Amino acid sequence: MEKIILYVDDAAYAREFLAKAPAGTVGAGAKHWVLVACAPRMTHRISKWVSHSARENWRGKWFAKTQDQVMPLLQRAGDLITPVLAQGSLTDLTQRLKLEHGAARVIDARRPKIGVDMEPVSPDQKPIKQSGWALPGATMGLGALLVLANELAE
Repeated sequence: MEKIILYVDDAAYAREFLAKAPAGTVGAGAKHWVLVACAPRMTHRISKWVSHSARENWRGKWFAKTQDQVMPLLQRAGDLITPVLAQGSLTDLTQRLKLEHGAARVIDARRPKIGVDMEPVSPDQKPIKQSGWALPGATMGLGALLVLANELAE
């Protein structure tokens, strides 16, 4: 049975990712999926106003919702799915899961974010760097306003 560790942080993106995946990824043969859900981080501003138990409760609800959306794609006859909620360093979690489940292929199906360098999921993976500019919304709005003002002045 092939073992695959799948990292997910957005169910909709993961569904698209798996639909576009090469044939061998979701294809024939029994698989043991270790579905690792990476809950979105809360900013330090939010954490000032929300208790630890409320944050953990929200993470649990998010985890259940993500499982409900992703697991039907992975569930085939003879397949096993082990859901895991990620906490701490992803490279440490990957190493722990490989020790626990044996040799496994690691698939990173996390949604890329513009302007954010994503943490690698395994020690041999290079950090994913986003190319291009990350412009704040205010800058984009000001630029659009200037273009509009220029058009109206003519």
